[in-house]
Amino acid sequence: MPRVKRGVPAHKRHKKVLKFTEGQRGSKHLLYRRANEARMKSLWYAYRDRRNRKRDFRRLWIVRINAAARLCGTTYHQLIAGLNKAGVDVDRKTLADLAVRDSATFARLADIAKKAVAA
Repeated sequence: MPRVKRGVPAHKRHKKVLKFTEGQRGSKHLLYRRANEARMKSLWYAYRDRRNRKRDFRRLWIVRINAAARLCGTTYHQLIAGLNKAGVDVDRKTLADLAVRDSATFARLADIAKKAVAA
């Protein structure tokens, strides 16, 4: 059986890892072991934060809706409850976009919500 030399695949793998960690500080982009640790950590952060991004955006939308709702004389809770009662099916992403870009339409939705809560 012929002898197999393993230098080329290992060198290729090391170069691949070092290329991945090019922008890192210190030895994280120079030494293979440190670079591999940094790569695994960054991939874990990416995995985790793909899920956290959804939470963060929802929180941002709620803050924006609440601020705009208070300008219209109601609160976030009353606005959402009123829209649900009135049968208006608008998600928070759209509501936040309306609050930022089209305040007149948001004010009309707030009025609909107020009337539904009062009734």
